[in-house]
Amino acid sequence: MTHHYATATSFPIPKLNMLSAVVAACCTVMTLPSYAESVTTDAGSIDSKQVARFFQQKGYSPYAGRAYSTRPLWGELHLHTSWSADAIAAGTRVGPDEALRYAEGKEITSSTGQAVRLSRPYDWMMVADHSDAMGVMSAVLEGKSSLMTDPTLKRWHEGMQAGGEDASKVVMEIITLQGQGKLPEAMTDTKVQMDTWKDMTEIVESHNKPGTFTALIGYEWTSNYGGGNNLHRNIVYRDGKALADQVRPLTTFDTEIPNQLWDWMQGYEEKTGGQVLAVPHNGNLSNGLMFSTETPDGKPIDAKWAEARARWEPLYEVTQSKGTSEQHPSLAPADEFANFEIWDKGNLNVVPKEPGMIEREYAREALKNGLKLEEEFGTNPFKFGLVGSTDDHTGISSAEENNFFGKFPASEPSAERSTGNAFDFEGRTVKDWQLGASGLTAVWAEENTRASIWDAMKRKEVYATTGTRILVRFFGGWDFKPEDVLSRNPGAVGYGKGVPMGGDLTTPDNGAKAPSFLVAALKDSFSGNLDRIQVIKGWLDKAGKPQEKVYNVVWSGDRKLDKDGNLPSIGNTVDVANATWTNTIGSSELITVWQDPDFDPSLKAFYYARVIEIPTPRWTAYDKAYFADAKFSDEVPMTVTERAYTSPIWYTPSKQ
Repeated sequence: MTHHYATATSFPIPKLNMLSAVVAACCTVMTLPSYAESVTTDAGSIDSKQVARFFQQKGYSPYAGRAYSTRPLWGELHLHTSWSADAIAAGTRVGPDEALRYAEGKEITSSTGQAVRLSRPYDWMMVADHSDAMGVMSAVLEGKSSLMTDPTLKRWHEGMQAGGEDASKVVMEIITLQGQGKLPEAMTDTKVQMDTWKDMTEIVESHNKPGTFTALIGYEWTSNYGGGNNLHRNIVYRDGKALADQVRPLTTFDTEIPNQLWDWMQGYEEKTGGQVLAVPHNGNLSNGLMFSTETPDGKPIDAKWAEARARWEPLYEVTQSKGTSEQHPSLAPADEFANFEIWDKGNLNVVPKEPGMIEREYAREALKNGLKLEEEFGTNPFKFGLVGSTDDHTGISSAEENNFFGKFPASEPSAERSTGNAFDFEGRTVKDWQLGASGLTAVWAEENTRASIWDAMKRKEVYATTGTRILVRFFGGWDFKPEDVLSRNPGAVGYGKGVPMGGDLTTPDNGAKAPSFLVAALKDSFSGNLDRIQVIKGWLDKAGKPQEKVYNVVWSGDRKLDKDGNLPSIGNTVDVANATWTNTIGSSELITVWQDPDFDPSLKAFYYARVIEIPTPRWTAYDKAYFADAKFSDEVPMTVTERAYTSPIWYTPSKQ
């Protein structure tokens, strides 16, 4: 195990005298009563003081009475099946039942006829099919006579039946018309939608096995305001079918304005007594609207808007197959890990970006601006935790590099996807190889149930990864000491002394100079060793201007920080030709206590941890090694640096 203390002060690490501990334990045993004495005691002469002594101290088992999770529960919040109009039009034939069986660890057959199975089952999953026209395109595919009177639907039927490029054109047209609000009338029928929704919740209910596998009920509200500006939200229910069936899911035929979605959520809770939350998609395809200080229809935000967004949207999807939206390299040129699976050409229709848009699309910028908006409105509207999901439209959640089944069936494994287009709008293209095998969420829930998982999401005790299953603990407080890293149960120490990821710190009463953070990571046994852990800090300076800094706090090997706090590269062991690597560099686990050396108790701040793996083969390298005919150009990356992003911990000065 590697330890490194990047704190303002160096602390000695205490040494344990194991011999003394053993002797003490033996001496304790020697004080137990003899067999004869115990018989006498059993006969009725119980010493009440001796009995009380055992009940007044902690028992031997460190897990008895535990009220926190000892392992993260892994899952997916954002998967589409053949019940999504764009997915089935593109050739997806895997429905929600098969998708959930796959998540449970079963082997299924993909839409292109390939057997596929997860390396390890998920603990939970949510099928998030579009509420717009949910299930309708299945009838179009079948050629239902009542629908074939519409010339657009008839043409789509023919294109879907033809497959290939014709089916891809249908998908692009659906996305375009949906963004313009011009879909055929048959796709907006509310009765059909409600009947389909009840069928969906019945399927999900049949897979929910409390304690073993959680199937969350949910859907995607798919606002493409202005024509392809991605403002999508996934709606996550805490409830089961009995409550979820009482209210029709919101569609963009009802509205494309997010604050009107929040009104729908309020109405759902008031009518049913249930609970829901919304997860905005990664903002990189919103063309500046995701974190704008105006509503999409141009109205300035206000305190009511800030309060509503903070209430209904406690999470943000920071990574998925269509890129990662933690931070853009142009906004943080000193951050060497910011340039990860970046999609910045345009919006969902690949309409090019204009200057100033990128600043309103990335998580770190939003977290910083949220501190500033809190000064104005009294509420931070961008106080969110971080999750990851795939957004795959194949019915197959594939965030594994060596098991990547693409975005649509056309990008399922084949030699052709080395040169294929993931999106093509009138010649504005995104290539298949630019898709990322990314997006998983880890939830620190006490038990594997809908209520426990949802509650953990609501309190932001979650973290995102790019597909790897790194175990990460992140706690903040005022009393963490370097010797806390010696515990093999950092959760017990973390909850005992501080708050977990997603939590809040205020100015302490004990006069501590700066917050300290306990951060620990354990490698994914199927993936690469760990390179380093970083803590990213954002704050408002005395002039009220947002600032940020990346700290390397613990790392593998004997590398040394330079004067600017930068760390030499870990190196690279990837054998691209054979799509493999060796774990001869890096560490299996990293843990440290870090104290902010630049802390000012008068300034608001947030902190989150980023855990970096050593380089491993990207899915493109696995394709190149498997398909002899795959022809990747030199610009295609063949390695990937997997990572995890924890939800932040916020510091707010106490009011004087």
